[in-house]
Parts: sequence; structure tokens; C-alpha cells
Amino acid sequence: MQRILLCEDDPKLAALLCAWIEKYGYEATAVTDFDDVTGAFRMHRPHLVLLDVNLPRFDGFYWCRQLRTMTTCPILFISARAGEMDQVMALEYGGDDYITKPFHYEVVMAKIRSHLRRVYGEYAADKTERVVRLDELALYPERMELQLAGQAAALTKKEAELLELLVTQSPRVVSRDTLLERLWDDQHFVDENTLNVNIARVRKKLQELGADNAIETVRGAGYRLLATWSAKEAP
Repeated sequence: MQRILLCEDDPKLAALLCAWIEKYGYEATAVTDFDDVTGAFRMHRPHLVLLDVNLPRFDGFYWCRQLRTMTTCPILFISARAGEMDQVMALEYGGDDYITKPFHYEVVMAKIRSHLRRVYGEYAADKTERVVRLDELALYPERMELQLAGQAAALTKKEAELLELLVTQSPRVVSRDTLLERLWDDQHFVDENTLNVNIARVRKKLQELGADNAIETVRGAGYRLLATWSAKEAP
């Protein structure tokens, strides 16, 4: 069942939208903590996001930018702000569509179905989802998700790219220069600590899935990924 995350701070409208979405056979979840929309995304891993512009703390444009570091899934704005610049900003910040309030629920559902078909269904450019594996570890680069032993972790775009390099080269060492060159267009403008931060985040997510010490630092050379989870399961 395809999952839809709704970020709308009007509880009555959110409940009505969720009811319509579920009526059409989708799973709908409404965000309740508007200080942590990205946390709700990581928890529910939706196939599509409905995002209001006017939200309690940060606006929908801000959250769209944050979500775009984590996912390529369709993001549809819903807003009472009908100005042209609002619609331009929504699309510039990574939104896929803009629906103005008041709206007909049938129109919202038609747009949801259209975007889901385009990305995941019969209109998808590539219906075969890429999976990069190392033993039991499965990385879904386009979905930006890592799976191991029945558990899953959401990744940012850079984390997914970093892991793909380490997985495909394992157990060979990947140099820091290679990682910087592949992950950032011009590494001369990247702070040296940026790579360290991303490595630390990926290590933490691997550890949360039960893969302790999976990324080894090779002094003076770079990093390599080792299937420590397999050794852990061995009798």
C-alpha cells in the first residue's frame, strides 16, 4: 500500500484529507509535530508528501528544501496562498505541483494518483528499482533507504551516494579524494569536516541497523565497508 504523508496544521482539513486518501486505498498519515517534519518523513517513509505553505514554525518552503535532501518522492503543495510568486517558489524549492485552497477533493486525489503513476506506476521512466547489495545489506539509492535484517533507515542524498560507493567497492578502500570528487561537484569549496560529518552519520545509521564498526578508517588512504553484520551472525 502506497503511503502519503500530510503536513497540514488545520486538524479538521487534515482529517478530511486523510479520510479521502484512505477511501482511495492509500495509507495516510498526518504530521502532528510541526517542529520535526523530517522526523515524521523518516518514520513513515511515504511515497508522496502533501505540504501546506503556512505552518506554525517554519513554512512549507523550508520543509520542502529539507525533504529534498532526503528524497525524490513527489511533493505537492496545498495552500490558500494563490500568488504567482508563491507557486514559483514552491516549484523552485523542489515541489512537483501546487494546489490552491479551496479545492475539490477529487482534484487533489486526481493529482495524487497522477504523480504516483508517473513516479511508481505505468508512466514511470524506469519501473525497475535499483538495489545495491552487500550480503544482507540492501541499499535503495533512488528511494534513499538502507535495509538490514528487516529494519530500514532513511538516508539523505549524500549519505546514499556515499554508501553506494562504499558498498560497490567493498572490501576495497575508497580514498577521501574519490569520495569528495564524486559527492561534491567542486571539492575545493567543501570544508574538510563535511566528509567526516557524513561518514559519522552513515556509521550511526549502520549501527542502528545492527552493523557495528562496518566502516573502517584506513589511515592515510580513506574508508572501506566491511560486512561486520555477517560475522556477527556466524555461529
